[in-house]
Amino acid sequence: MKQLLTILIAVSLFSCRDESKVEEAVAQIPVEFKVERFDQVFWGSKPEELPSIKAKYPFFFPEGNPDSVWVNKLKNPLLKELYQEVQMKYPKLGKIETDMEKLFAHVQYYFPKYKTPRVITLINEVDTDGRVFYVDTLALVSLDCYLGKDHRFYVDFPEFKKFEFEENQILPNLVSSFCYGKIAAPTDRTLLSAMIYYGKELYMKDKLIPEYSDADKMGYTDLQLKFCQENEYYMWSNLVENKLLYDSNPKNEQRFINPAPFSKFYLEMDNQIPGRVGQWLGWQIVRSYMENNDDVTLQELLAMDAKTIFDNSKYKPKKQ
Repeated sequence: MKQLLTILIAVSLFSCRDESKVEEAVAQIPVEFKVERFDQVFWGSKPEELPSIKAKYPFFFPEGNPDSVWVNKLKNPLLKELYQEVQMKYPKLGKIETDMEKLFAHVQYYFPKYKTPRVITLINEVDTDGRVFYVDTLALVSLDCYLGKDHRFYVDFPEFKKFEFEENQILPNLVSSFCYGKIAAPTDRTLLSAMIYYGKELYMKDKLIPEYSDADKMGYTDLQLKFCQENEYYMWSNLVENKLLYDSNPKNEQRFINPAPFSKFYLEMDNQIPGRVGQWLGWQIVRSYMENNDDVTLQELLAMDAKTIFDNSKYKPKKQ
């Protein structure tokens, strides 16, 4: 037992040293950018200024729409109120901009061909499907989707989705968008493949926004994260005992992967179990794999199939 403890401490120390070296290298990467506040440019403009704004931001003005469409938006009382709320919440970006700088440095460390993107904030009328966009040389953030879970504009959204409107979800959402197309698509419809797909995305957050808490990376409250940590063994055992890991029933994704008020194990305590626990468990499998295969690069991980990762992960949660 004493020998095992010594080995674990040694592994932990080596891991900390490796992480420290990475952060030292990241700190040396030059990142220069300025957030363009399109939300302020457009909503603070006059109709006669539209031509110059359209020339600078043509991708926000689809062809076929007459200028009257944009003028009417500027006059819309509800949209004007939305703009005012955004300005009260985000007169300046402060920590968000600082965190973005760190994110872009980490991206360039792990993905050298990706340079600092052009960053633009906007208002998209609380379109949650388009809250962020980070592809290649462009990153967009819809600030009206991050006014805080208790804001009156979100009153009609389900409770379990309201946490997505917190400011601390901007950077995790940007990483999720950046991951699109970089993680190999599952080769089958099994629950395990879906779990590890999202586990890879969450592991990307470990690498690209390491200072963020696991709760923020996952989009959980601290209590939801604590539940998962304390009940990891039981949730995993349930999936194994019911032979769900290699089951291709699409309902399994609805039960354990997709956003929901709770995960559905069909137990009396289901309403205590956070939604998307399949993603969280997949994250622990990926973490275990990388801890036990330290010669594997991030890019190799993203391209690897789920079965190879699982079979070599040595993942075995302990009963608490």
